[in-house]
Amino acid sequence: MTANPEIDSILQRGADGGRITPEEALLLYTQAPFHALGEAADAVRRRRYPDGIVTYLIDRNINYTNVCVTACKFCAFFRAPKHKEGWSHPTEEILRRCGEAVDLGATQVMLQGGHHPDYGVAYYEDLFSSVKQAYPQLAIHSIGPSEILHMAKVDGVSIEEAVIRIKAAGLDSIAGAGAEMLPERPRKAIAPLKESGERWLEVMAVAHRHGLSSTATMMMGTGETNAERIEHITMIRGVQDLAVANGYRDDAVEKDHTVGGFRAFIPWTYQPENNHLKGRTQATTVEYLRFIAVSRLFFDNVAHLQASWLTTGKDIGQLSLHMGVDDLGSIMLEENVISSAGARHRSNLQGLISMIRTADRIPAQRDTWYRHLAVHRTAAEDPTDERVVSHFSSIAIKGGGAGRTQLPLVDAS
Repeated sequence: MTANPEIDSILQRGADGGRITPEEALLLYTQAPFHALGEAADAVRRRRYPDGIVTYLIDRNINYTNVCVTACKFCAFFRAPKHKEGWSHPTEEILRRCGEAVDLGATQVMLQGGHHPDYGVAYYEDLFSSVKQAYPQLAIHSIGPSEILHMAKVDGVSIEEAVIRIKAAGLDSIAGAGAEMLPERPRKAIAPLKESGERWLEVMAVAHRHGLSSTATMMMGTGETNAERIEHITMIRGVQDLAVANGYRDDAVEKDHTVGGFRAFIPWTYQPENNHLKGRTQATTVEYLRFIAVSRLFFDNVAHLQASWLTTGKDIGQLSLHMGVDDLGSIMLEENVISSAGARHRSNLQGLISMIRTADRIPAQRDTWYRHLAVHRTAAEDPTDERVVSHFSSIAIKGGGAGRTQLPLVDAS
C-alpha cells in the first residue's frame, strides 16, 4: 500500500494480471514508490512462475559482416561499404564458430550483421541452410526486421516472400534486434536511415502470422522521454494483442515453437563509447529497474521478461530478479555489437548461476523457446564446465578486434 489510492489500485490490478493503460503505466513509472512497484511486479512473476525458476541460455552471437549502409548513430560496430575495416566472414568460418559453440553446450546461435548492400534473400537462405545442415541441433534465433526489410529490398521481393523463404531455409526465431526506440521522434534522432517503428512491427506481425515467434527489445538512454519509453512498449503490446487475437500466440502454449508472437521483452541500456552519438548513458540504474518492473506489469500478454546484465552489470541483473524478471539471458560465447560500444560485463557459467541462486531463485538452463533443459535445484546439480565463459571479440577492448578468428578467454573473476 502507498499513500496514493490511485497508484495502489493500479498496482493491485497489474499484480493480479489485469490490464493497465499506457497513461497508468507512465504514472507508475514516474510516481509509484520504488519498493511497492517492485513488489507488484514480482507478484506477477510469482503468479506466472510459482516454481521460483529463473532461466538462462548458452548461445553464441556470430556476426557475418560489419558492413552496413544504415549508419545508426549509436552503433560502434558497423563500417561503411568499402571502408578499410569492413569485413565479411565466409560460411566456413561461421560454421567453425557454430561447432565451437556446440562443443561448449550452446543450443542457439544468433547470426547478425550489418545491412550489406549485396546481401539479399538468397545469401540468408544459403547461410541458414548451411548452419542447419551442419548443426541441426542448433536453434537459429537471428536477424531482425531491419535485416528482413533490407534483404527484401535488395532482391525486390515482398516482406512475406522473404520471411517464407528464410524460414524454409532454417530460421527458427526472429531476434528483437533493431527496435532501439520505436516512437518516431527518438528513432529519427538516433537512426534516421532506418525503417519506422511501425514498419519494424509490421515485419514482426508478418513473421508471427507465418509461425515464427520472436523477442522484443528496447534500448534506453539516448534522450527519449519517459512518455516515449511507455509509447514503445505500448506499440509492442498492440502487435502482441493482434497475435493473440488471431491465435498465433497464447500463454497456454508459450513453449510451443510452432506458434508466433513475442516470447519475451528485453530492455537494455545504451552504451556510449566509440560511436557518433557518444554522451553518457542517460538511463540510470533506478530508471532501468523501474522500467523493468513497469514492463512486467504492462505486458499482460508477453510471457517472459529478461534482464540485460551485459549492459547494466551483474549486480543490477540480480536486483532485477526482484522486479519481475524470470530470465537472465545468456552466457554469450561471443558478442561484438554492444561490446564495441563499451559493454564490458562478463561472466562464466558458474557466476551466472550464482546470480540466480543467491537471489533465492532456482537456476535452469532453457532453450530458445523457454523449455527447461536442466533444472539445478541444488548446488550439487550445477554444471561444472569451466570452459563456458563469455568471450569477447570487440574493437572496444584491447586484445579483441571484431573479425578475428581466435577469441581470447576473459578472466571471469
